[in-house]
Amino acid sequence: MTQPASRPLYLLSFILCLVLLAVALYMEHVMGLEPCPLCIVQRVVFIVLGLISLAAMLHNPTPAASLKRPIASRVYGLLITLTGAFGVAIAGRQVWLQHQPADQLPSCLPSLDYMMDVLPFQEMLRLVFSGTADCAAVTWTFLGLSIAEYTLIAFIGYVVFGLLQLLRQND
Repeated sequence: MTQPASRPLYLLSFILCLVLLAVALYMEHVMGLEPCPLCIVQRVVFIVLGLISLAAMLHNPTPAASLKRPIASRVYGLLITLTGAFGVAIAGRQVWLQHQPADQLPSCLPSLDYMMDVLPFQEMLRLVFSGTADCAAVTWTFLGLSIAEYTLIAFIGYVVFGLLQLLRQND
């Protein structure tokens, strides 16, 4: 059974990242949904995934005569897997926060711009990644799932895609 070539798969991966980012911007600027710090980090992860996919598509590493798979194709698969796993951790944290009782959540944070101006970088990162009540707010659902739950599913898909690209035997 022949496998599809990697280049179209990476193109599809890149386009999916663009669509997800466009939906996020639509929800923010048209629907008026303000992103929390964890949402912003998830957007950055999608940007990184899109850039890795674009680089892999443009580079299009082909098998060398002496190797079954060139190192570059494995590196792209590994980068997508690791970046997707980071996204799973961030989106998973937000989903976990959304399912906690309101009285157990940390208080809301100031805006990300304010924290970047006032706090040391490490402290700002610690606060952003810990998540707060504003990250636990479910402001939109579709078919019973929140935005964070959909992004978690997307990141899991990217981890699976990265693993499949990493473990491919030939192109």
